[in-house]
Amino acid sequence: MKKGTTLFLKGTVLVMALPILAICIFWLPVMYGYFNLLIILGAYGTAMAYFFALYQTFKLLNFIDQNKAFSRDSVTALGLIKYAAFVISGIYIIMLPFLYPVADADDAPGVVGFPIIIVFASIVIATFAAVLQKLLAKAIEIKEDNDLTI
Repeated sequence: MKKGTTLFLKGTVLVMALPILAICIFWLPVMYGYFNLLIILGAYGTAMAYFFALYQTFKLLNFIDQNKAFSRDSVTALGLIKYAAFVISGIYIIMLPFLYPVADADDAPGVVGFPIIIVFASIVIATFAAVLQKLLAKAIEIKEDNDLTI
């Protein structure tokens, strides 16, 4: 893969981090009076898992730059992305019962609907990462078998 392509993808990863960082710095502290503490802590926990997944994505792109795409490190990075996505889903599933009273008081169904979308999106990302992890592990295994065969 050309270096320019991975550079674009790295820039995209950084751009993906900016809105979440802005929410964590500017919006969540203000919302402390509106939402209860567990919801705020869940949002920060989600942000930490999200940034961890973005960091692993950045590492994966570095492995591609270094021609180490077919390595055990790449498989490990995909596995960690998968677990981060599952953590995000778990946090939002735990937060749903705490969001329901807020939605009921304000008559805002989106407060409950939006986290459900995040749960399903995270599960899709985790499933995709798991499939890629298995495919990459199998490709590495085949590569190693071919390297041993002369």
